[in-house]
Amino acid sequence: MKTDHPIYLFLRSGPEAFRVLTGGLELQGPYTACSLTLKTIERRIDGLLEPIHHPGPTYVVEFQAQPSAKALYNLSSKVGLYGEEHPEREVVGIAVFLHAADIPKHPRWVHAPGSPIHCVALDSFLRALLDREPHNPFVAVFAPLVIERDAELAERAPALWQSIQQAPLGDEIRATLSDVMEFWFFERYKDKSAKEIWAMLNLITPIQETKAYQSIYAEGLADGEEKGKAEGKAEGKATTLHRQLTRRFGSLQPWVERRIAAASEAQLETWLDGIFDVTSVEDLLGGEDRH
Repeated sequence: MKTDHPIYLFLRSGPEAFRVLTGGLELQGPYTACSLTLKTIERRIDGLLEPIHHPGPTYVVEFQAQPSAKALYNLSSKVGLYGEEHPEREVVGIAVFLHAADIPKHPRWVHAPGSPIHCVALDSFLRALLDREPHNPFVAVFAPLVIERDAELAERAPALWQSIQQAPLGDEIRATLSDVMEFWFFERYKDKSAKEIWAMLNLITPIQETKAYQSIYAEGLADGEEKGKAEGKAEGKATTLHRQLTRRFGSLQPWVERRIAAASEAQLETWLDGIFDVTSVEDLLGGEDRH
């Protein structure tokens, strides 16, 4: 299950997203959220929350969707590597698991009082939180993960979607939470087509316009022969890259449009992987005069 991108998007939505995901921890003071690759050994952090002009701790958040015996060692190494780059900061690791049974026993010091690593199991509180706050859009996005019965989820899906669309949110946060909810539905129902999932949400939206299908889950939009599928994959990735670059950096120059249109599927995938590590279009694509 590919979870890095949606978890980063979710954490970027603000303090309420952090509170929900961590089981009640609250940020004290303003923070900025990003996704970070630790350059020393190319270790990517799912979500990094850094304090803005206050001495609060930095939070390194990792989401573990599948059981992994090395999950806590992995997070510990990222906390240590980040702390090595920023020794002046207090760094706290947050390991988020879908199920309490998936939390590894080792290293044992993680579970001792005063540990810099905190473990959170979504199944221990998120269903109760959904029942208690059914209209909280930051909780609703995780419904596909915590509502076990397919019939119940299908029945509640339209209302859950509307809890995001009707909440008093800014346009960017609303779009982000919509993307994340779409992603979890696609992950939950891999045996269903995108059109079937959108019907479940009671929406009539052309599949090529759905954000999660393009930017998080879809590998291509074409049907038919293998060549057509390959072309569809490249087209879908080009569309995704164009949309993400526009969202981050504004209107794109003609040379950017041309370079994206001419790129291979492998190149497009490389650019998509690196889009959150750059500060400009030129950093990612190499600049107008590269060729």
